Amino acid sequence: MKNKSLIVVALTVTTFVNSIKAQDPVVMTINEKPIKKSEFEAVYHKNNGKETSASSKSIKEYVDLFSLYKSKVFEAESLGLDTLESFKSELAGYRRQLAAPYLTDKNTNESLLTEAYERMKSEVRASHILIKLDESALPKDTLEAWTRINIIRNAVLGKLPTQADIANYEKLLRNTTEVSKRLKNQDSTLLFARTKLIKSLAANSRNEADKFIAFASICSDDPSASENKGDLNYFSALDMVYPFESAAYNTAVGEISPIVRTRFGYHILKVYDKRVSRGELTVAHIMSKFPKEASEQDKKNAKVKIDEIYTKLKAGQNFEELARQFSDDKQSSDRGGQLQPFKGGRLPKSFEDAAFGLRNNNDISTPVLTPFGWHIIKRMDLKVLPTFDEIKNELKARVARDSRSQMGRVALIEKIKKENGFKENAKNLADFVKIIDSTYLKATWKAERASKLGNKEIFNLAGKSYTQNDFAKFMETQMTYKTNADLNELVRSTYKTWVEESMVAYEDSHLEKKYVEFANLYREYRDGILLFDLTDQKVWSRAVKDTAGLRAFYEGNKNNYLWDERADVTTYKCLNEKVAKDVRKSLKAGKSEKQITDALNKSSQLNVSVENITYLKGENKNVDANWKSGVLENDIKEENNINVIVVNKLSPKTPKTLGECRGSVTADYQNYLDKEWLSYLKSKYIVKLNQEALDTVK
Repeated sequence: MKNKSLIVVALTVTTFVNSIKAQDPVVMTINEKPIKKSEFEAVYHKNNGKETSASSKSIKEYVDLFSLYKSKVFEAESLGLDTLESFKSELAGYRRQLAAPYLTDKNTNESLLTEAYERMKSEVRASHILIKLDESALPKDTLEAWTRINIIRNAVLGKLPTQADIANYEKLLRNTTEVSKRLKNQDSTLLFARTKLIKSLAANSRNEADKFIAFASICSDDPSASENKGDLNYFSALDMVYPFESAAYNTAVGEISPIVRTRFGYHILKVYDKRVSRGELTVAHIMSKFPKEASEQDKKNAKVKIDEIYTKLKAGQNFEELARQFSDDKQSSDRGGQLQPFKGGRLPKSFEDAAFGLRNNNDISTPVLTPFGWHIIKRMDLKVLPTFDEIKNELKARVARDSRSQMGRVALIEKIKKENGFKENAKNLADFVKIIDSTYLKATWKAERASKLGNKEIFNLAGKSYTQNDFAKFMETQMTYKTNADLNELVRSTYKTWVEESMVAYEDSHLEKKYVEFANLYREYRDGILLFDLTDQKVWSRAVKDTAGLRAFYEGNKNNYLWDERADVTTYKCLNEKVAKDVRKSLKAGKSEKQITDALNKSSQLNVSVENITYLKGENKNVDANWKSGVLENDIKEENNINVIVVNKLSPKTPKTLGECRGSVTADYQNYLDKEWLSYLKSKYIVKLNQEALDTVK
């Protein structure tokens, strides 16, 4: 009977094992190394979307891409790249970031509401640099964005990128989804633009007291950075996404934050100031600007113009209509001069003081001087912070929609304790307290003092014993010199911290087993780093060092790297046809731009303004229609102006020098080397498919 029972048990176990294998079969082997269906399916859906369509790559086509991808990973492992300390450190940093959402509670609670409200009482002034990245970005796109922001952060801190760093980044960028798609269509504009930005870091760091400001204006993907150099001025809680907000509030004034991931991408911040909130103000303004290097005459002309407009306002003319007609702030003039609501400090101090000094809605200021020109300000609305009770319901709704609604640390710890049979031994903890004396306050206490207790269990989690010796070692790591403290309370407090950190560490160590999506993302990033390092060895660094080969490649393909046709254009914006006629006479007489504006604006600074722009062919329809040097024959009428256009110079399509297009040439040369290397990989790694298992992939 016993033998029959054993046979039945053996058959049952075998059936169970075969069932598990059937659920996750091997879909292929690469040099006899098995690839499970779950891994292939996860990566396939990651690259094609959860629901494949007729436009997605077929399973058969994707097998080739996947097998090449895994061959590269195996090659990197064979070279020991996964054992390098630099690799381990980078991977550990990413894992901490990836694990964070799994180690917080997802329920809204009172502490989150209180935190948000308390933060709303103050404002932080910070600048940031953004590298855009979609939340669902592929690993290769995530790696490119992280590498770019990391290079920029290092440069801000004084470590500029080397030529090898730049070349490595160019190759990484070339493989991203957007750039590779454009390159297939023979469009290298984006590739060239981004690599040029990275190359320009060294030049833009010279003679700059604040490197963050210098880099923000050229590197940030925030479209406003070109004007504000990344300066976000003052903001408060719930103005920004939660990770960004927390980084700002947790970074000291004058410091640079770590790299922060939000749903918009990667950021780094520099905090410049923190202060009490002044509320949120909405205003409209009319602006008479002057250039940064304005002469006294330029400033005088701007003042005359704003005074003329102010006189019209006092005479009863409509503020919004005057803003539309005469304001030099073209971003707001179409809205009657209205700006976006702002907190105190978002605009120059003189502007802010005048705006917040207006006591009532519809009050209008006298002309106000800022570094950019003269302004007349109209108050539209002011919102101050309500009491907590008044705003509580609104806060609940806003927090519920915000990422901070994820689990808090305390709730997570309680959940871990409940799920894993947490048990404490109060007596053994009490015994431990007896061995802590005044030497701990002097930071001379040693963990060996606990050995006489017998290493008894203090608490147990999921069957694992955490002992007095374990706690003693932790206590020693937390020890700092203290002049006065209650030893019992100190031990209890440190014990609480030890338990909490042990709970989180336990949960962290089981994430791969508990969450399939976590395991897949972690593996993808691990493989992505290995691919980056391997390709650097085999292709990128080689292309950079082979200067003779690069030069020969350029000479054979220089007509692929051309400057487009472009026109240097001056536009005279005239108040009316009479002024336009006077401009044409002055141009015919050979007068300079300054001579023309000085003469025609004597009677009014509103008569004529000048704009100088270089247009690529196709950017300005009026210039395109008269693609030749000289004054356009006909005036161009706009809603409020008559424009006289002068084409100063035309430049034809010409080949760029190697120095002007080195990034694009290097990328193309690397592509040539890459093809040779891929041929080697395909010959070394033999792929065998299990078609029956592949047919079950959905």
